[in-house]
Amino acid sequence: MAGIYFDHNATTPLRPEVLEVMLPYMTEHIGNASSIHGVGQEARAGIEGAREILARALGCGASEIYFTSGGTEADNWALRGVAARRGGRIVTTRIEHHAVWHMCEYLEKQGREVIYLPVDEYGVVDPDDVRAALDDDTALVSVMHANNETGSVQPIGEIGALTRSRGIPLHVDAVQSFGKIPFSVDDWNVDLVSLSAHKINGPKGVGALYIRAGVEIEAQSYGGGHEREMRAGTENVAGIVGFGRAAELRLDEGERLEEEVGVLRQRLEQGVVAALEDVKMNGHPQSRLGNTLNVSFQGVEAEAVVLGLDLKGIAVGSGSACSSGTTEPSHVLLAMGLESRQAASAVRFSLGWGNTAAEVDSVLGVLPGIIGRLREMSVF
Repeated sequence: MAGIYFDHNATTPLRPEVLEVMLPYMTEHIGNASSIHGVGQEARAGIEGAREILARALGCGASEIYFTSGGTEADNWALRGVAARRGGRIVTTRIEHHAVWHMCEYLEKQGREVIYLPVDEYGVVDPDDVRAALDDDTALVSVMHANNETGSVQPIGEIGALTRSRGIPLHVDAVQSFGKIPFSVDDWNVDLVSLSAHKINGPKGVGALYIRAGVEIEAQSYGGGHEREMRAGTENVAGIVGFGRAAELRLDEGERLEEEVGVLRQRLEQGVVAALEDVKMNGHPQSRLGNTLNVSFQGVEAEAVVLGLDLKGIAVGSGSACSSGTTEPSHVLLAMGLESRQAASAVRFSLGWGNTAAEVDSVLGVLPGIIGRLREMSVF
């Protein structure tokens, strides 16, 4: 991979160790995991081995792990599946990923009431607001663990205690935090958790949904007995095996890797503050993912910064969401109280496996010049 890649919250590079275990399932172990012959059972063994690894990571039973095509499908399934079985309203927050946010909008169109809780200036929801929103007509609460744009981490343990005391299912989108922040589904009192392989140096196109035994939820799809009759369709065997290996590596190395990445992110943040004026760090200063730095550069548009860095061979993320050819300020940053111009000037740097201090210094070497030139030309 050429250049400098600081967009790990969007996706991560596939680790060689992961590709190594995937390749045999593309070339040798070619069976359908539903077949009873030996070749099919080789594929089945690969899937079940990965399921056991994810269960160990979450502290749950293997039978509670269901593989999906990614985090978006897992989020969609959790909300729509529970809503199909339980009457009542959905409680969520204003800073959720689009996979939750847009599903909530869909459910509203179907006549379901959705409560969107506010967050503070750091993008964190107050558990007291969650408590106040719960009633006997609440079908599900859905709160993400770590925000993909700012890295701010939610108090899931406190929220889980509240929902458990009321007998209300809690869904957590842990796509960004899984493999970075250790957690147990029992410690959190959560009932559904969404995961994705490509955020932890695994393959794209595979994810998982943890569903606590006993939770009432509609099947995702019909047509076969796959995933214990909950998600019909031939499994992505190679992808699932790769997901398992990526999760295994994170179990073994996650604490050390996150500490190393956190040092790099701090080096980048300190360098930005030292080199540039009129910058605003977005997100919680302590309760955050160690790899994520979201910065508003006053007087410039984020897309111009992203393109300017891209011309230097540096990939970063924008704090804005693009849809249908139009650019709108991030709903996450607006919910945190940023003005539209501040939100539209936000750039996300997200580091991960493979990044180095030399790369951080290279970014710091070109970033001030790019910001300076853009500010000179800006009418923003």
